[in-house]
Amino acid sequence: MAKEKLQFEYVFDKVSPTVLWYSISTPIGLSDWFADIVSSSGNVFTFQWAKVQEEAELLSSKEMSSVRFRWADDVQNDVYFEMKISSNSITGDTSLTITDFAEKGEEKDLKDLWNTQIEKLKRKIGA
Repeated sequence: MAKEKLQFEYVFDKVSPTVLWYSISTPIGLSDWFADIVSSSGNVFTFQWAKVQEEAELLSSKEMSSVRFRWADDVQNDVYFEMKISSNSITGDTSLTITDFAEKGEEKDLKDLWNTQIEKLKRKIGA
């Protein structure tokens, strides 16, 4: 079954892109908000939540801009999740755009999941 591509944008008031970059691109940063434990070996990241463990391949990383992962058990090659940083020089705000894919009927669940995770991130970095 084909998955639907979804994008969510979150604004971080007066947060340095450097702080946000660290939070989305490093195992330590990701373990602060995305998963309980995150480790990496080469381009393979291991995410652990309680007793559930998932691996994802780092498909691309653009310094201070974006990271793109694909879950190891996702058989569709065109499915990934991406976190992309952009800054507004006028307002000083930094945005994080999430691109992810959901099965038909699971779009709201995916949005709720990202909303919850991003709230954790905002609390962690003081946004």
